[in-house]
This record gives sequence, C-alpha cells and structure tokens, in this order.
Amino acid sequence: MSFSADKQTTDDLNLLGKYKPGSVYSLFNTVRTRGGERLLEEMFRSPLSDHRAINARSDIFRYLAASPVTFPFTGQQISLVGDYVGMGGHSNGLALAVSVGRLRLLETVVSDKRYSDIREGVAATVGFLQECGNFIRRIASPGQPGEVAEAPAQLTQAPAQLAEAPVQLAGAPAQLAAKWTAARTILDDRRLARLPLQHEVAALPWYRLAALHHLFTHTLQSELTRLLDILYHLDLYIAVSRVAKEKGFSFAHALPEEDYIVQADDLRHPCLDKAVGNPVLLDRYHNVIFLTGANMAGKSTFMKSLGIAVYLAHMGFPVAAKNMVFSVKDGIYTSINVPDNLGMGYSHFYAEVQRVKTIAGSVGASKSLLVIFDELFKGTNVKDAYDATLAITAAFSEYRNCAFVISTHIIEVGEVLREKYNNLQFAFLPTVMEGRTPRYTYKLAEGITSDRHGMIIIEQEGILDIITGVGAV
Repeated sequence: MSFSADKQTTDDLNLLGKYKPGSVYSLFNTVRTRGGERLLEEMFRSPLSDHRAINARSDIFRYLAASPVTFPFTGQQISLVGDYVGMGGHSNGLALAVSVGRLRLLETVVSDKRYSDIREGVAATVGFLQECGNFIRRIASPGQPGEVAEAPAQLTQAPAQLAEAPVQLAGAPAQLAAKWTAARTILDDRRLARLPLQHEVAALPWYRLAALHHLFTHTLQSELTRLLDILYHLDLYIAVSRVAKEKGFSFAHALPEEDYIVQADDLRHPCLDKAVGNPVLLDRYHNVIFLTGANMAGKSTFMKSLGIAVYLAHMGFPVAAKNMVFSVKDGIYTSINVPDNLGMGYSHFYAEVQRVKTIAGSVGASKSLLVIFDELFKGTNVKDAYDATLAITAAFSEYRNCAFVISTHIIEVGEVLREKYNNLQFAFLPTVMEGRTPRYTYKLAEGITSDRHGMIIIEQEGILDIITGVGAV
C-alpha cells in the first residue's frame, strides 16, 4: 500500500509546486539537471511506505551530508549529452560513416550545420566521460566518509585509466555503492579505452568522428543512458544532502507501522528562518494532541511543521527536527484552509463537514493516519461548534492506530474531554502580556490555555476608533 496525501493536504502544507513561493519542494529544488529535478518531483509525489526503503534512502542522504563531495556538472552540460545520446544512431556502422562523410562534404559546400552538430555532441560526450571518470574516482576514493583524494593525473585524460584505481567505499550505503560501482563498470568498458581528449575532437578526421558518433549513439547508447540516470540520482542525493547540512536538518528513523509512534525533538517549520522548535510525541497511549492558544500564537505553524516532517520522513528526506523516529503510516490528512465551493453551492461550514466526512471514511477503514484539524467547524455558531468538536474529537480518539492533532478556540471542550479520556494530551501555545502588548513564545506548554486577547488586538489596531470616527463624520 502506498503512502497518500490528497490535494487539500498538500496545499495546506504547501508541499508541492516548483514555482510556488515558500513551498517545501522549492526548498529542496537545488538540483542542477533536468533528470535530477524529475526524480525530485517523483519523490515528492510518491512518499514511501516501507520502513526499510525509507531508511535506505535516508542513509544515502546522511552519508553524503557528512562528505564534502560536490556535483561537478552543469545542467547545460548534462542536457547536451543527454539530448545527443538520446537521438540514437544508425545500427549499421558503415552506413552511418557514409552519412557522416556526406554531411562533412555538405558542410564545406553549403554550410550545412549537421556535421558540426555531430562534432559538438561527440566533443561534449568525450568531455563528459572524462569528467565523470574523475568524479566517480573522487567519490570512490579510499578512506573514511568525507575524505576526498585527488585523482591521479592520468584520470584527467581518459576514463579508461580508471581501471587502475580500485573502488573502496568505506561505510557507504549499499544502494549508493551499487550506483558508484555500476558507473565505474560503464566507464571501465574497453570500448572507451582510446578516447581522444575533448579539445582534440575538432581536429579528428571525419571517419574517426563517425566511429565515435556510432559508438555513443548506438553501440553504447544504453550504457551511456544508464550512466546519465546514475548521475541524475547523484545530483539529487548531493543537492538534498547539501540542503540538510546548510539548514541543520537531521534524518528520521522509520519503524514498522505497528509501533504507532511519532516522536521528535526541536520540531520546527523547515521554510522559516529562526523557527522555534517544539517536542512532539504521539503513540497508541497518547494518540491525540488537543491544542489551544490565541490567534497568532503559532498553532497552525506547529501543526504544519508536524505534517511536513512526517511527509518528508516518509520520503526518506531530511527533516527540521532532532531525534525523530516514526512508524510508517498509510497517509496524512489535514483540514487547515478548507475553502467554500460556490460552484457546488457549498458554504464554508458544509465544506468543513464534507472534509471531516472524507477523513472519517479513511480512519474507519482501519488505515493508520496522521490527521490534523485546525479549528474544527469555525464556519458555524459557537454552540454547534462546541458540540461538534466534542463529539468528533471523542470519536476519533478511539482509533489508537491513528494520530490526531486538533486545535480549537473553544477551550471548554478540552475541560470536558480531560475528565473522560486518558489518551488525550492537552497543550497550548502561550501569550505573554507585556502591558497591553501580547508576545508569543511559540513554545508548547502543557494544559489548556485561558488566553483571550482578541479584543486587545482589535483595540490596538484602532478598528473601533476608525469606525467611530467614520460614524461621527
């Protein structure tokens, strides 16, 4: 079963979107290649649901985050080689040579550019192979993770020389070592043993250029395509690892689903500079956090931080938290910014009801979920909101295989729940009054808040004075 998060959830958490300001995807999108970006999009859209696969991917990021290795290629360089190799070539070498010879003649007679395009593709591929050889040798150098040895001088000339340097990947995760070994095997192919240097390609006779063109676009096309795919993965791995290192993120450890736990220290929002961290623990014995606090105290940010961390953790990506462990879940549902739907005649309240109904169906289907409700039923009157919040929270709390965070301004609900249920945690985000100015700590405290400072903020903004002044004119 795959991990799921519907569009409402990904929108609430601002997870996806290459061009969406402040999206989590944009935070990690520092890859250099189109292939690396494609892989990033795939990973964001398809989180993992097997704890072994999650930990295996996470181990790769952790390993590279401890290494100074950088990705040496530009996106333009990789794209040029990828497009050239991908064009394919004639299976008959002799027929291709005749075709290249004809193009060479046309270049001289009528300035046909197709021969120069072939020459450019061959030169780019030769340079790519030579630089790729140096890169793989540098990563695969002997020593502890993070130690980078200089490549021997001959490695700057021809990838065939790589055979002289044994692959030693001390402590590297198996999946990463396998990719390095696969790349090394391709580069050690004897058919690449006599490549010219990149700057020598321009002076090659047409028949030698035709032979290399046939080698790259037909004979070794599948091998070079596989090598490019390996580099796309390395581009992604190195880019994400660099973000983790620069942002001070850590790596969560995944547990089997039946452990029913989400625990972390210093949990914070990954896209906020100087974000305040908080601890969180949800397990089968305390599977509900009932969250209260004044407006602007940080409730929504805390809930989004948790949702994002759990989503990223299922991707095997670094998280903005410390010491995070979690049991894999079937998915996440959030209800934070539920819009009305005028086209279908839905009021805001009815849209909220439909959202709760959707989530209830998944919870009732015995799925293991993280569910986040930000201010249940804020689209109706206080009495209905009180009754509904109490009933829904009580009903959901019985599903110990799921974890819930439910925020509300109706603090009276918490008092009733506290008397009847022992699996609820009650937490609030305090407001500290400094005179008549509120200050928000953004640090969770245990209990139910009694803060009611809405009128103070309204008065501070001078709204009543504006209205009074308008009415007096």
